Amino acid sequence: MNIAVLLPNWIGDAVMATPTLRALHHRFGHHANITGIMRPLIAQVLAGTPWLDQTIYYDHHSRNPDLKLAHVLRQLKSMPLDTMLLLPNSFRSGLMAWLSGAPRRVGYARYGRGKLLTDRLHPARHGKTWIPTSAVNYYLDLAYAIGCPPESRKPELATSAEDELRADRVWRNLDLWNASRVILLNTGSVRGSAKHWPAEYYVRLAHKLVEDPQNTVLVICGPAERQSALQIETTANHARIRSMAHQNLELGVAKACIRRSHLMVTTDSGPRHIATAFDVPVVAIFGPIDPRWSETYHPQSINLLQPVSCGPCGHHVCPFEHHRCMQDLSVDRVYAAANRLLYEEHQQVASAA
Repeated sequence: MNIAVLLPNWIGDAVMATPTLRALHHRFGHHANITGIMRPLIAQVLAGTPWLDQTIYYDHHSRNPDLKLAHVLRQLKSMPLDTMLLLPNSFRSGLMAWLSGAPRRVGYARYGRGKLLTDRLHPARHGKTWIPTSAVNYYLDLAYAIGCPPESRKPELATSAEDELRADRVWRNLDLWNASRVILLNTGSVRGSAKHWPAEYYVRLAHKLVEDPQNTVLVICGPAERQSALQIETTANHARIRSMAHQNLELGVAKACIRRSHLMVTTDSGPRHIATAFDVPVVAIFGPIDPRWSETYHPQSINLLQPVSCGPCGHHVCPFEHHRCMQDLSVDRVYAAANRLLYEEHQQVASAA
């Protein structure tokens, strides 16, 4: 039996899809070959996890012909497929499933692709409005539709020994080995400026956090946020406030650095979900996006959303240009949430001792 799963394109969504991959593995892994179809970046997210038997790379934005639809279809038809699960909602993904020749094609009937599917699920809605549903549940329902039993909603990731060694170098370069607690600040989001909390707020938050001598702050970043991370570190100008700006920024290294941290304060972006998958406490700062769409069910997570009359609007750039949903979310409120999680972590460690 050959099952293919088309994975989401974004890091956070891919992490929220891991319970679905785990469910498929538990149900079919002993008598089926499970293939993941994904962007190369998503393969880095899932590296080290045991649920897929093989990977096919696909990125319709790429100029590489090996990542184009025609090459992917040749690979799928050579199997041949029995079932294909579509986690993305796009019409393009429905067309891929139909052209693959898979006799069973499972996905949500959205964007006009319903006739391309054999098993059509329908998202919850009230009238013409979609009811906010966590992607964790949204994807799991696809697995349940093909007979998977109930599965834990907990996202899960892994790191490689090589990435842990590279993270060791980061810890050594930034003199973090002697830090009692490493608190991560994640400032960015590739999904638009509306998700950004002001850089000066991060500087003030970092200063408040390092008033406790046990805390060292590390500003993490991807290549696109390198300059903003460096700006926060430079502006803060404190021995225990550092950044990843001049370190190895490969995703595997970021995963290993997140795994060994004690707390993350983050925007609604991929690193938030990576931290959740490694059971790192998370303070998540929300602006234009309703938190219910990305609920992680993490018991050590606090979601902060500033009530504003215009939100949550769902836009990637503030349509009114005032950005109040983020501008009005105070440093004191974020700091209080971080302290609460640090206190809870301390109590858990103390009770286990």
